[in-house]
Amino acid sequence: QVQLAESGGGSVQTGGSLRLSCAATDGRYLSGCMGWFRQTPGKEREGVALILIGAGTTYYDDSVKGRFTISQDNVKNMVYLEMNALESEDAAMYYCAANSQCTTINGNPSPFETYRYRGWGKGTLVTIPS
Repeated sequence: QVQLAESGGGSVQTGGSLRLSCAATDGRYLSGCMGWFRQTPGKEREGVALILIGAGTTYYDDSVKGRFTISQDNVKNMVYLEMNALESEDAAMYYCAANSQCTTINGNPSPFETYRYRGWGKGTLVTIPS
């Protein structure tokens, strides 16, 4: 199983932008579906965005749709999350994980099957000071 590491978090004012990066730390190639998730203290980890490696199919949670963009760079073997128009509700620890068995992304039902994702990094923190 691929082991991942997130980076790029920081403190951004409301309305600002930030790009998060996810990379494999064990030299394995990314495959299947890659997902960005986020979690705040005392709450469940929630899905943010997914991308099907290779095909590039994406899916977004309604809370970030239109503001966040997940992308892949197969040459660099990385996945990114471009966050725009950040809101206070976006503040969280952001995690990257992989679902190697994922071959398609279908929003009906929700594809954010967190339990299927593996290789979680330690997270990168995004704060939105007010």
